[in-house]
Amino acid sequence: MDGVALTIITLVVVAIILIVVVLNVMQSSKNKKMKKLINNLEVQKNVLDSTPIIPELAKVESYLKSEKMEVMYNDWKERLENIKNIQIPKITDMIIEAEYSLSQMDYKATLYKIAKLEMEIYKVRTNSEFLLNEIKDITNSEEKNRAIITKLKAKYREIYQKFTNEKESYDDYEKIVFKQFEIIAKSFEKFELIMENNDYTEVSELVRTISDMLKHMEVIVSEMPSVILLATSILPKKIVEIGETYKQLSSKGFPLDYLNVEYNIDEAYKKIDDILARAEKLDLEDSLLELKVLHDYFENLFNDFEKEKVTKNVYDEANEKLQNKLSKINELLTEIFSSIDDVKNLYDLSDENIEELNNIKKDFDALNEDYNVLIQHTNNNTFAYSKLTKEIESLILRLANLETRLDGVLDQIGSMREDEVRARQQLEEIRLILKDSKNYLRQYSLPIIPKSYFVELSEAQSAIKEIVKELAKKPITIDVLNTRVDTARDLVLKIYGRTKEMIKTAKFAEMAIVYGNRYRSNTDELDKRLTCSELLFNKGDYKKSLELTIETLNKVEPDIYNKLSNLYEIER
Repeated sequence: MDGVALTIITLVVVAIILIVVVLNVMQSSKNKKMKKLINNLEVQKNVLDSTPIIPELAKVESYLKSEKMEVMYNDWKERLENIKNIQIPKITDMIIEAEYSLSQMDYKATLYKIAKLEMEIYKVRTNSEFLLNEIKDITNSEEKNRAIITKLKAKYREIYQKFTNEKESYDDYEKIVFKQFEIIAKSFEKFELIMENNDYTEVSELVRTISDMLKHMEVIVSEMPSVILLATSILPKKIVEIGETYKQLSSKGFPLDYLNVEYNIDEAYKKIDDILARAEKLDLEDSLLELKVLHDYFENLFNDFEKEKVTKNVYDEANEKLQNKLSKINELLTEIFSSIDDVKNLYDLSDENIEELNNIKKDFDALNEDYNVLIQHTNNNTFAYSKLTKEIESLILRLANLETRLDGVLDQIGSMREDEVRARQQLEEIRLILKDSKNYLRQYSLPIIPKSYFVELSEAQSAIKEIVKELAKKPITIDVLNTRVDTARDLVLKIYGRTKEMIKTAKFAEMAIVYGNRYRSNTDELDKRLTCSELLFNKGDYKKSLELTIETLNKVEPDIYNKLSNLYEIER
């Protein structure tokens, strides 16, 4: 039992000794780490104490030729004395305090004092560096600024030489520009005087001023000739030409009020006067851009005038055709209703036939009334021909629908001769529609026409030939003839509609691709997709080309379809 107790006591004593040894080792390690931190901070303090501020400040003494420089020198000297005599000694005291706390094994206090010491060293280092940089701005001023001025002088000579080579293009503004060059030259002279007097407090601001003036003159020399040419020659001539063309077209009855030409001409002259007035002060900000916008606007006006001329021809042609058709159909309806009682006696007409005829007559009367309103608007020069053309196309479609309905009734109540006459009339009309389709197709040079279009065109032409064959037969089978006429009319109207739709889609696709070219440089993927759109366009797949282009542009410009649609409606 005594042996067991002795063993336990021995183990406890050994454990205590081990714990004491471990604690001593840990304490010694902690002492070494903290001592190392304090020593490192002392090295940093010594580095601060040896900062080369005094030699740099001594250089400044040779520049003390102005009151401002003396004030700066005294301020720097005072700040240096504060660092040397107050801030660094304070760090020394803090190091001593940290070492004392460490010797007392007060680790918590030591860590706190080390942290404060690090912050104080950082603050003094920042003050020293900032002070040194301020002094070096002066001591290094001559070398640094002379290097800058040398480059600026080279730039000045380059800009001035460009100005000299193009003096005649500055017109009355040559003296103004030359005077500005003289101001810059005097600024270079002022720089040399400042450097000679060692007045480095103003030299940096002067160098910045010269640099800014040269940047401004670079813009002036680059843009002034173009601004003068556009504002004093090109645009005034173009505006005069636009005004004369506008008056000529207006005197011929072209409705051009919607273009606001006269107002925009007045505003253009005001803008040009403003640009020229600012040019006298060498203020060309956005001037070249504004003039180019005006130039593009008046260029587009010429296009608008040409479109109105073309559209007027289209309108006049459509109006003549519509007028002839209305005249013929009105005569036909008058004849039918004047002999309706005889027809009732000869044919067993149903109530439905009579009711349909009356409805057709009412719809034709409404169509005639709408046509008369359109003619009044045309004579009053109320609307642009582009709008009038849309209206007359709508009337033509209504007329075509009424003709179809009338033909349906006449098939049941007309005689063979009347059916034959009607068939011949429709044959001519169908031929005219087909001719219109071909003419319309020629107006817009498509890169390729799909084979399916030629198939439909061939079917329409074959259907017309079948009408001719049927009319040549003796006797004529009216039911077959009517079928041939209906088939041909449907095929021709279909080819007419497809022609318009195909050209409309092609125009829209082409415009979308051209619009998208401004984004080609954005990404390679966008460029590839637009190139693919062009390939589809050139292969005649205009719908897919348009869809791909819209899908591509939507990624860089959302809602692009509506934007282009609005633009397309304006351009059409």
